[in-house]
Amino acid sequence: MTMIDSAHDSGTGAAPAALYRLAGVTRTYQQKDRAVTALAGIDLDIAEGDFVTIQGPTGGGKSTLLQLLGALDRPTGGSVMLSGVDLARASDAELGRVRARDIGFVFQGFNLVPTLTAAENVDMALEPLRLHAGERAERIAAALTQVGLSDRADHRPLELSGGQQQRVAIARAIVKRPRVLLADEPTGNLDESMRDEILAMLESLCAEGLTLVVVTHDSAVATRARRRLRLERGTVRDITR
Repeated sequence: MTMIDSAHDSGTGAAPAALYRLAGVTRTYQQKDRAVTALAGIDLDIAEGDFVTIQGPTGGGKSTLLQLLGALDRPTGGSVMLSGVDLARASDAELGRVRARDIGFVFQGFNLVPTLTAAENVDMALEPLRLHAGERAERIAAALTQVGLSDRADHRPLELSGGQQQRVAIARAIVKRPRVLLADEPTGNLDESMRDEILAMLESLCAEGLTLVVVTHDSAVATRARRRLRLERGTVRDITR
């Protein structure tokens, strides 16, 4: 196993702090009468504020790794540290708090509730935080403004284009002000022009300090990242050029 370190020279010689630190991570699934290995001993650091893309063939372990980073699953072996919290050994309650507070999710299919407005869809992410009504309204308005949809707050998903729906999904992910945004094929349902708009938006969020981890099959997306990983047969290697 090889440690893949995301240290970047900041000009002072100091490397950015690691937001994630994975050591010896394995994940196996029981499939009928045999064990299937999705991850086969991953050692990986992801720095605070980095933009990382993960590529690889279908079935290579990308979704499994994203679920572990998102505190949605636990590894079979090894540790998944997020800012000092081992997600492999944390209680279910602690994992819930981490997901609610520190991690935003964006998916290819948008996952918006069709009967709710854009503002109401964004508001759903704030439910676990128990904020008072004034702060919730302020955060929702700020998030929609940040993604360029302040004038679409009262529109429902079917009244929005695909790109606008993905913007709502991004607003929902960032409204809780997470430390990391995990995105699974976030531009997969968009044309090239809208893909580039969404990428520019994600890059601007990263420039403001948000850590960004994107699973993608699209090389045009992957080449925009500061760091590119390839996950194949349960092992990861850095292919950044």
